[in-house]
Amino acid sequence: MHIGNGRMENKEEDEEPLSPMARVFQSPDIDICAIINIGFKTKINPDVVLDALRHNVYKHPRFSSKLSENGAKWIETEVNVEDHVVVPYIDLEETCEGGQRLVDDYCSRLTMTPLDRSRPLWDIHILNVKTSDAEAVGVIRFNHALADGMSFISLVLACTHKTSNPNMLSTATPLVKRRTTVPHSLEKTGWFLRAIFTIGSTMRLIWNTIVDVLLLVATVLFLKDTKTPLKGNANVRRNPRRFYHRTISLDDIKLIKNAMNMTINDVLLGITQAALSSYMNRQYLVSQEQDKNDELEDGSVLTSYLPDGIRFRAGCTVNLRPDIGFKPLAEMMVKDSKCRWGNYFSFIILPLSIALETDPLVYLEKSKAIMARKKHSYQAALAYFFINIILKVLGAKAASLAFNQHLKNITTCVSNVMGPMEEISFHGHPIAYISPSSYGHSQALLIHYTSYAGEVTITVGVNPTVVPDPHKICDDMEESLKTMKAVLRERGLL
Repeated sequence: MHIGNGRMENKEEDEEPLSPMARVFQSPDIDICAIINIGFKTKINPDVVLDALRHNVYKHPRFSSKLSENGAKWIETEVNVEDHVVVPYIDLEETCEGGQRLVDDYCSRLTMTPLDRSRPLWDIHILNVKTSDAEAVGVIRFNHALADGMSFISLVLACTHKTSNPNMLSTATPLVKRRTTVPHSLEKTGWFLRAIFTIGSTMRLIWNTIVDVLLLVATVLFLKDTKTPLKGNANVRRNPRRFYHRTISLDDIKLIKNAMNMTINDVLLGITQAALSSYMNRQYLVSQEQDKNDELEDGSVLTSYLPDGIRFRAGCTVNLRPDIGFKPLAEMMVKDSKCRWGNYFSFIILPLSIALETDPLVYLEKSKAIMARKKHSYQAALAYFFINIILKVLGAKAASLAFNQHLKNITTCVSNVMGPMEEISFHGHPIAYISPSSYGHSQALLIHYTSYAGEVTITVGVNPTVVPDPHKICDDMEESLKTMKAVLRERGLL
């Protein structure tokens, strides 16, 4: 088949039901959308983008389908790609030094402009303006009901080629496997020791799951995080969002990972805890109108002004697919695929430690303990199950209300998506960075990590009325990474 400006050859409207999480995301009460900034090393040719879309958009059912009136099914429809590609006029003389500001303002305005529900829920905006780290920026926006992070990366891989070899598709992604439950040290021991370990592990798993589910129910009903400078109010999702990104070295993160015998996610969570602790300490310092002499030259603070007993929790996405490794897009689109396209993920709630630590490695040790504890629980699978049950019994409105209530009562969300390991290009346009985020959440702060070509892009999405200086959070993350690395080197661990 081929799509031009007319109707598809197959005129029958094929309908497919939405997954439980997709039903929640498209609900008018939530309407969560993904927004991805992709920086390019060259100016973007709009004709190339349009031509690529005309020849390929029909291959993907989600991008050539609209929602049914009740939001329960995807309905195949005709696609006029010109309706989905926007090339705004930009006065290059006026932008000069302010290219990044223009991109930031443009993306902020997009968060207040809803997608047209009478057609497929996506659009692309081409901003041919030079920024600090790109010659042009492409902004991809779609309703989160279309895909989760892993699905989006599979789409990126299917549409791009290796910059080093334009004749090869970009297939280089990290190999990911679920960890075994039995430690390597016990795999070669006798059956009795393995049986004792299995029984103990199973009992711990059941207990952890019960505790986590009770905490999840309590969070939906009444358990709220402490009101802090980063906690949004009830109307936070009605305000425009702003997005800020920063790039750090993936090799530095791997150095810390290997030295501390932990995962990349553990390191990123440790950096997040350290950075948010430093940022919030400065906010409390200002609010208490203390002597600014406590501040060091780099903006950090010697004395802790953080209140005791802060409850500060982050929602973290969890991939529920049986096969968590990346697969080609065609394989993900197969109905019975173990790595299915869509929104096959759930979430866990991570209790973050907000405190000034004299030893920065304490943040890493705490993050490792938190993640190890949460991995040994079925909360994520049960949360997905509960959403599905609520959908079937009480309807989409009740399911979206429960999901949104849990978001309101925690402070932030954190996610990490692995991207291509080497530089890729889209039809002759080399990609400099990939910076995804989202909006529609009832939170003032979102943090996304995305790896690409040996680097990690930190994307911070904020409500500017609550967090007016997101760049300072990124500064704290960079500084935390440097400090952790320096301490490990001092102790001879690197």
